[in-house]
Amino acid sequence: MTIAAYMEQVGQQARAAARLLAKADTNAKNQALTFMAQALLDNEAALRAENAKDLDAGRAKGLDAAMLDRLTLSPKYIATMAEGLRQIAALPDPIGTITDMNYRPSGIQVGKMRVPLGVVGIIYESRPNVTADAAALCLKSGNACILRGGSEAIYSNQAIAHCVQQGLKAAGLPAHAVQVVETTDRAAVGELLRAKAYVDVIIPRGGKGLIERVSNESLIPVIKHLDGICHVYIDDEADIPMAIKIADNAKTHRYGTCNTMETLLVAQGIADKVLPPLADLYHSKQVELRGCEKTRAILPAIKAATDEDWVTEYLAPILSIRIVDGVDQAIDHINTYSSQHTDSIVTNNYTKARRFLREVDSSSVMVNASTRFADGFEYGLGAEIGISTDKIHARGPVGLEGLTSQKFIVLGHGQVRI
Repeated sequence: MTIAAYMEQVGQQARAAARLLAKADTNAKNQALTFMAQALLDNEAALRAENAKDLDAGRAKGLDAAMLDRLTLSPKYIATMAEGLRQIAALPDPIGTITDMNYRPSGIQVGKMRVPLGVVGIIYESRPNVTADAAALCLKSGNACILRGGSEAIYSNQAIAHCVQQGLKAAGLPAHAVQVVETTDRAAVGELLRAKAYVDVIIPRGGKGLIERVSNESLIPVIKHLDGICHVYIDDEADIPMAIKIADNAKTHRYGTCNTMETLLVAQGIADKVLPPLADLYHSKQVELRGCEKTRAILPAIKAATDEDWVTEYLAPILSIRIVDGVDQAIDHINTYSSQHTDSIVTNNYTKARRFLREVDSSSVMVNASTRFADGFEYGLGAEIGISTDKIHARGPVGLEGLTSQKFIVLGHGQVRI
């Protein structure tokens, strides 16, 4: 069978499963998730045996230790995946929720009902747990999904998919509601991106190169973010100990995440008080600092920042710093250079905080909090499929509700339009 024919078959099966899944009640979906979790635990030995094939292949290809660590399915990792499925089962089911019901002068009632998107295509790299997480979130939100993981985890992903489909069958739901593409041929990605007859939305999870390719080639709407160029602005009316704590956490809690601060903005009036202790803190953690001319007047030992630094997502212990005149210049800098992911202000001035919330055009805007909180679990969504910096449909962390749409519903008792 050709790649095109295979992907056509996968799409047809997903569309048929989506119609059945849209009618499934909450209990059936929750049972499936519970059965999936148990299947992962019961098949731990088989999962680890398949995972060993990926690890052996990865070592032969020269994958680095960090990549191999992300690929490894340890007993703890498998138990965490199972617990994640159970947590999603415990979340409220958004499907069928009716809101905004209002009577119109004609006597009809008009409102909205939350419904599944249909078929979700997810293209991702590296971490096998995405297979379980994505399957669970799509299932709970009533969507069928087509999952295309990276070639480096092909055996692990297929083994996890087998457990997922066991759970679906045990709950009486269609096994094709979750399909993992069985080929590593890159042509399968192209076919998936063109399968607009079967797929309603594409979600890429991975590096910038993958997301750029998906965004450029897809004929299907894409939910994505390219960069996480996140800012913290320390206002001249900030509490200094609090500002130092937030700026430290936003940068050094984890370096490789999309919600890590990459640029620190500091108001001129407080710069000489906040930058020296922050520089000492960053130096102790081996963070390389790059600053504007005003910053280097206070911290002469650091490197000079270039225009390229303001638009760079380092994903590393590197931080660019700029001193600004105040909140106006801070907002202007963010709206010019931000990737519209997450930006935060540290201030005790309520008016400035309100202005920052209103005028900064990002998917998450914060006051007196670390950008590291921009996460589906931390937002109370239970889990997330990714983060969107788009403005249409979903924005910010995409949880169950982000995997749904709404349709208008109308209730009448015999009205006709005159």
